[in-house]
Amino acid sequence: MSTQPWADQALQSFEAVVQSTAGFRVREGQRRMAEQVAQTFAQAQLGKLEDEDAPPRRAIAVVQAGTGVGKSLAYSVPAIAMALARGTRVLISTATVALQEQLVHKDLPALAARMEQPFQFALAKGRGRYVCKLKLERLAGGAAGGEDGLPDDDLFPEEAAAQRQRPRHDAEARMRFYASMADALATGGWDGDRDTLDSPPEPEAWSPVAAEASSCTGKHCPLFSQCTYYERRKALVAAQVIVANHDLLLSSLGARLLPELDNCLLVIDEAHHLPATALQQFACEADLSRLTWIDKLASRALRIGQLVEVDEIADIPNHAARLRAALQDAARLVMDLYGEQLRAPLPGRRQFSASMPTRARVQGGVLPEALAEPFSQAAHHAGGFLEALRAIAKALRGEMRDKPDEARRLSQLYAQIGALAPRLEAVHAAAQLLLQDAPDGAVPAAKWFTLETDGDFIVVRAHASPVLPGSTLQNHLWSAVRGAVLTSATLASCGQFDFFLREAGLWGNDAVTTLAVPSPFDYALQGTLVATETRAEPRDAQAFTAEMVDALLSDLALVEAGALVLFTSREQMRQAVDLLPTAMRGAVLVQNTLPRPQLLARHRERVADGLPSIIFGMQSFGEGLDLPGRLCESLFITKLPFAPPDDPVGEARAEWLRGAGRDPFSELVVPATAIRLAQWVGRAIRTEEDRAHVYCYDKRLVRTGYGRRLLAGLPPFALQRRQSTA
Repeated sequence: MSTQPWADQALQSFEAVVQSTAGFRVREGQRRMAEQVAQTFAQAQLGKLEDEDAPPRRAIAVVQAGTGVGKSLAYSVPAIAMALARGTRVLISTATVALQEQLVHKDLPALAARMEQPFQFALAKGRGRYVCKLKLERLAGGAAGGEDGLPDDDLFPEEAAAQRQRPRHDAEARMRFYASMADALATGGWDGDRDTLDSPPEPEAWSPVAAEASSCTGKHCPLFSQCTYYERRKALVAAQVIVANHDLLLSSLGARLLPELDNCLLVIDEAHHLPATALQQFACEADLSRLTWIDKLASRALRIGQLVEVDEIADIPNHAARLRAALQDAARLVMDLYGEQLRAPLPGRRQFSASMPTRARVQGGVLPEALAEPFSQAAHHAGGFLEALRAIAKALRGEMRDKPDEARRLSQLYAQIGALAPRLEAVHAAAQLLLQDAPDGAVPAAKWFTLETDGDFIVVRAHASPVLPGSTLQNHLWSAVRGAVLTSATLASCGQFDFFLREAGLWGNDAVTTLAVPSPFDYALQGTLVATETRAEPRDAQAFTAEMVDALLSDLALVEAGALVLFTSREQMRQAVDLLPTAMRGAVLVQNTLPRPQLLARHRERVADGLPSIIFGMQSFGEGLDLPGRLCESLFITKLPFAPPDDPVGEARAEWLRGAGRDPFSELVVPATAIRLAQWVGRAIRTEEDRAHVYCYDKRLVRTGYGRRLLAGLPPFALQRRQSTA
């Protein structure tokens, strides 16, 4: 069957929407992207195959769309039209809340009003963003004290001990908070979504009432018919377009929360974040020091297991005792083997700071023989303990089914175990990955330990993570996907897609097509890149920062409207703030001195009043910040944004590359920096009317071979070179 009619119809829908939008004109690049999206999704073979023995036809497009292309319209209209024609759904995944909100509150409502065929859309969030009404009911009613004298919903007994040392009014304030939430729910003043609370609660206050999967009994819960989370699930089932984020996309693989990836059209916007999200999603860690939760979980499991007559509980005391002993042995041996490193001061500090975690990485990813035994024991006994918990959970669900009149009591028992089960699962996963040896030629996992203090507790943690995001994504995501479009303004690195394709697990995939759609902006006319060459070498942090700050302050004195200064370290930013002349201090807004929305609002107000306003920010302000026109006429990049040198996963990968005779700086560092720098520079020109100057104080950009590679990946600004006068 020809798929071309689907593609033609989707493109016609795109053109109809453009023509029906007042004051909007089609852009050549936007139409080219829409055409690629339509062709890609038309080719993908979805759902059940007629010939089950034949591999499905997959189609994946990787599209870099420069600033101003209008990529959300270019992918959403063809994708939605295609989904409606094929009787399937669209899943859009983003990296930031800002883009999710733009899609759900602005772009999709506008499209729904303009497209010929009606469609419904919904925002998908993890269940932990919603309140569990059963937990809230219990806590708002003042419930406290299980069989061990601690609140049944408490996750961390050590933290409970710290809580008891705090003034009584803190606990009373927490109870008032839960009571106010319960009242707001009952009166319709709140919908149960954490993000719609007037004041976002602290994690320690929200965690005990969050609707986590491990403590949820689903349809067996007595409040199931009133559950906020399951009500939102119904909206997802009815929607043809679902907006999620990369974390939820990866964490829900196989969980049936989102549409089946082999039977939907997947759009991954802000796709340059996907590899890093994959590493975070599949990383593991385990606390080796604070272990009283093990005894608490064992006590609960034994008590509840006896109530529902589960034979497997006989092994719980042994598993719990042996698990605790193994983790204690591991913590002691970690300090024996790595204590000198863990007690050493962090780079740039003269002495060890108990409040800042220190780190020791396992060289080569091969766990020392002394640690293999305790982690083997931990993996074995955590696994056995988990099997017993699964048997108890199964028995509880059976009791709920057979005794619906006791569902409330049984659901609370289920939650008591479920509240602590994720800790056990984390230990099991971390121990397994720490013990994993890489086959010959494969990349070993990154493994490391950290040391810090939390109140009166000295905390040793074990960590492990995959090193290659591409392999992880290939195994877990792309094996399920049939049709996908990945897009961002920055996917090519130094002018090539190779780096992103490798990081995303798409290198060498025959189903992949790449497309670079240039920005419609005339960068040579609209912007100037001023490359300042300092005498000091950027690697000499102290001398360079002093000279850079002096040059920066001279340039800032000339700012008449909005400006953004991006720093690569807090120390850099601190020195610049300290040296600000008195006359300039009122014009500078520093990241974290105000909540971000308030800071940006004040910036806009000052510029609107004809006053200079300068934002000092770091990495998070280098991406996703939209300051068009006079809001950002000057952009200052203090130093090339190389990744910080303390990333254990990056270190492990570089170590492996060097061992294979390859150059990690050229293969990893430069391409990753090119994407980050392109994001930073992208803050300058946001519309066809903008005019801006971009200043860079790092001479490596114009003096080195790799700097010229970075420069080649930036928009073609007019280039000015100058010497620092400091």
